[in-house]
Parts: sequence; C-alpha cells; structure tokens
Amino acid sequence: MADARAESIVRLESIARACRVQIIRMLTHAGSGHPGGSLSVIDLLTTIVFGRLRHDPKRPDWPERDRIVLSKGHAVPALYAVLARAGYFPEDRLITLRKLGSPLQGHPDRTALPGIEAATGSLGQGLSISLGLALGFRLRGATSRVYCILGDGETQEGQVWEAAMSGPKLGQPDHPLDNLTVICDYNKIQLDDFVAKILDLEPLVAKWQGFGWPVLEIDGHDVGQIGKALDAAEATRGVPTFIVAHTVKGKGVSFMENNPEWHGKAPKPAEAITAIREILGVTEAGWEQHLAGDAATRAIVEELRALERK
Repeated sequence: MADARAESIVRLESIARACRVQIIRMLTHAGSGHPGGSLSVIDLLTTIVFGRLRHDPKRPDWPERDRIVLSKGHAVPALYAVLARAGYFPEDRLITLRKLGSPLQGHPDRTALPGIEAATGSLGQGLSISLGLALGFRLRGATSRVYCILGDGETQEGQVWEAAMSGPKLGQPDHPLDNLTVICDYNKIQLDDFVAKILDLEPLVAKWQGFGWPVLEIDGHDVGQIGKALDAAEATRGVPTFIVAHTVKGKGVSFMENNPEWHGKAPKPAEAITAIREILGVTEAGWEQHLAGDAATRAIVEELRALERK
C-alpha cells in the first residue's frame, strides 16, 4: 500500500512537471496571460484530475462525472494543460491559447471546449456556481462530486463570502453539500501586490470555520498532502469542506516565484527556455546535453528559439 502511494506521488509529480512546461510554452506563444497563478495551482489540478476525478475524456458530457470549477479563471492555462494531458484534446493545440477562433480562450468558456464546466472570467462567481451544482446533484441523488478552486485575491469579492455563509446550510437537513470540496490557492499575491497589502484575508481559517466549514491547511505543492486532504474531505459528512492550500506564485521558476510582476505577464522566448530548464531541474551547464537525450523538450525549445528569431 505504501509502495503504491509512493508510486502514485511520483507519477503525479511527473505529470505536474510536464504541465508546467506546457504552461510556459503556451503563454510564450500567446504573448500574454497569467503564469504566476497557473504555476501555483497546477499541483492541485493535477492531483484532482489524475488522482481523484471521475471523468471520461471520450465522454466529456457524461452525466455522472465529477466537476471542477476553476473559479480563478485567469489561471486556465493550468487547466488546459491538464485537460490536454488527460486526452480531452491534443497537446499541440495548447499553443493556440488566446488566438482568434481558438477554443482555448484567456478565460474558460464552457461552450467552446469540452472539459470546461463553467465560464469563470469574472472573479468571485465560481463558489456560487459550485454550490448550485452540488445541491443539484444531491437533490437528484447523484454521486458526483464538485471541486471548486478559488484564488486568494478573488476571495476578497463579496459574493464569495455570501456563498461561504450559505454553503454549510444549503440542502440541510436531507441534502447537505458534503459532495463539495472548496480549495483556496493561497499564493499570497494578486494583480497589484501582495494580498496582505491590498486587503488582508486573515484570519482566513477562523473566518471559514466561523461559517461552519471544516477547514484543512496543507502545502499546495505536496501532492501527498493534497491527496490526504481530498480523502478527508470525501470522508466528511453533513457539510462541505474548505482546504487552504499554501502555494508559491510562479512555483518552479526562480525569477517568477513570489514576484507580483509575473501575475499577468508572459515570458519572452529566452525567459521561457530558462524557465523550462529550471522546471526540469537541469543546470545551465548540463542543458544542451539534457536536450540531446530529451526529444520532446528539445522540440519545444527549438520551437521557442524560432519564435525568438521572428
């Protein structure tokens, strides 16, 4: 059992690493977008989709599927990377991000791309959508679960707090929303600056507990911790669960980490290549040798070098 869990963790970490590379790749092609929050949320999305979610990429409209609502919609490159990896569409399509006519828009569009469950460009709305989904499943006796991911800056929105107050009460006593797990990607940075400088959320845990939510705190980059928290949420009866996932904005790229500048700025091709090297954990001295033995990464790097020459 321990060996199986360890193998699962290694597999999820490998998928998340590959998705980080694709995030950098697609944002560089787009020339705009949100790398910081995409890199902070990718371990959460990877663990949910590849370690938890009941879904079928061949039947994206399967009625009994679980749902992910990425309320922080600007981080959708992370969700696109995960969906492509899961088989919803070819990974080659990722470089059409934000292009005219592409289903991979800068914010998720439920009507344009299978696998997207809610249009969440306007911050603050995803939790309300998730409550409605969860309540609907309970009322019709479905076993589907809902996973809602909030941004920390987004949580300053008043609609989030109205929904937070309602969540543990909706459906009671016969149809409680214990099929809902809400996760805050708490990377501590929003568009303008650090969250604490704009409108501090603390004491975040005590506030949600005060509304009747059981609250768990985890390292949002530790897939083992994420998995255990999801286990605990699934085992909870009578109320939905709130998870505070402490993360690092721009995780995996040294010059992006914990830097508000990279909230909404795409890397240049040379920056992207450096970012990919760091994500893969390769030294500058060993980079060319690594590329010689890694055809997939070499193709992406050559693609980015061609962009730089344009």
